[in-house]
Amino acid sequence: MQNRPRRNDTTPRVNEIAADLRSRIDASEFPPGTKLPSTRILATHYAISEQAIARVVALLKADGLVEGRQGAGVFVRRWEPLVYRPQSEFKRLPPNVDVFTNLLSGEDRDGSQTITVTTERPDEAVRARLQLADDELVAVRRRTSLVDGEPYGTDDSFVALRLVEGSEWMSEGSVERGTNAVLAEVGHELVKALDEIYVRMPKPAETKRLALSPGTPVAELISTGHDPEGKPIQVTVCLLRGDRHVIVYEREKYPQQPERTDT
Repeated sequence: MQNRPRRNDTTPRVNEIAADLRSRIDASEFPPGTKLPSTRILATHYAISEQAIARVVALLKADGLVEGRQGAGVFVRRWEPLVYRPQSEFKRLPPNVDVFTNLLSGEDRDGSQTITVTTERPDEAVRARLQLADDELVAVRRRTSLVDGEPYGTDDSFVALRLVEGSEWMSEGSVERGTNAVLAEVGHELVKALDEIYVRMPKPAETKRLALSPGTPVAELISTGHDPEGKPIQVTVCLLRGDRHVIVYEREKYPQQPERTDT
């Protein structure tokens, strides 16, 4: 019988130190954006090896509390979230102002977007949500939003190509009045959305696209928009950085209608 590997004797101590640093961060001893003491200083303070401190830092990174910067050290993450309101899609906006521009209004922050448009065969999840035939193609608008020069989220919209081919929906770059307005102009106004929210760890391609630090989760919002006839028209997949967003839904209870009585 093979001998089982011995458990590292420093493991309980590593967990204790990680818990202590979490508490110190929560107490603002190390405020967001500040640099943690060096590995050598922490090792001396906690009377443990530098290798063990490296394991402590790895735990804090996995928790999303700190991030490493090449050649600069380890820093406490900043928490500067944007409030994302999915219901704003159906609210009236000022003329020539899209949802992203409206999101940043009043935030005193700089925003920009990169947008590409392609034609492709959808994956099974998109095909099923749009109720497309097996051989149908979709038009795709892929958008990456940046705030203060850093990626904040992605927004990829899928529509059956036959519905938008030749329309402004297919144009590269931002459509000032919004692509939902274009869909309405071609006879497919979006009046209802089914939203699905998944919180998960990102895939490698998503990590690269959003420039995510290790341990950063994403919120995936999949919204299927329907026209007045109840037909699914557009699927939009939004990926929001878990360290930079708060998702807020507004709910309202409408007054009950009086019961009808036959006379």
